Amino acid sequence: MAYYSYRKKSKERIHALPDDSLKDLADYISEKMEKYVTGHSFEKDELVISVKPDDIVAVLQFLRDDRECECTTLIDLCGVDYPERPERFEVVYCLLSIRQNHRVRVKIAIEEDQIVPTVTNVFSVAGWLEREAWDMYGILFAGNPDLRRILTDYGFEGHPQRKDFPLTGYVELRYDEEQKRVVYEPVTLTQDYRSFDYLSPWEGMTDMQIPGDEKAAVPPHGWKGPAKENDENAGGQDNASEG
Repeated sequence: MAYYSYRKKSKERIHALPDDSLKDLADYISEKMEKYVTGHSFEKDELVISVKPDDIVAVLQFLRDDRECECTTLIDLCGVDYPERPERFEVVYCLLSIRQNHRVRVKIAIEEDQIVPTVTNVFSVAGWLEREAWDMYGILFAGNPDLRRILTDYGFEGHPQRKDFPLTGYVELRYDEEQKRVVYEPVTLTQDYRSFDYLSPWEGMTDMQIPGDEKAAVPPHGWKGPAKENDENAGGQDNASEG
């Protein structure tokens, strides 16, 4: 039985991986890689597989070479930071099968100082992507032939995509005309952090609470609505008649 993910047309959109084919693919991979796969889920018509860090090379090689999977393209590799978890980071590998027309995501969970095996021997493009994950999150990849920073300066301190990294950074740099070079200096904020208020400018015109602005108090002034205006007019007429 083949677990292919044929395209199914629905009106004007083309949906890849119908539910049955996606489940069949998940069952097939779980059966073939039983000792490696720790769990799977479905997110937005994509199969998500969880494996142990030490098994990532074997799993990716299987997904690339198996004729039912044929995930021959690594389209992305990224880190995710969950500071509240014991295994703080996730490394996510996004695979694409052009022939079978499906996408598979493979996730591993690691501790802060845990080293991940490189997958450059499986997908050569992973070399650049692993450098980015190292630069942004500080995730180490054992065996990467050139694990240097790729987006920040080589003297950069810290890893800016970590959630505990300060918004301002630790230092700022500028070009010094006297020294004729770029120099690092402590961060100096020329303007304090601004507190933005996103309340609607129309609130002052009504005593009604606008959906989404529940935090705002009902304005004490402004247009009070036809019902209240009529009530006030009626009250004034009653007082006049009593007088």
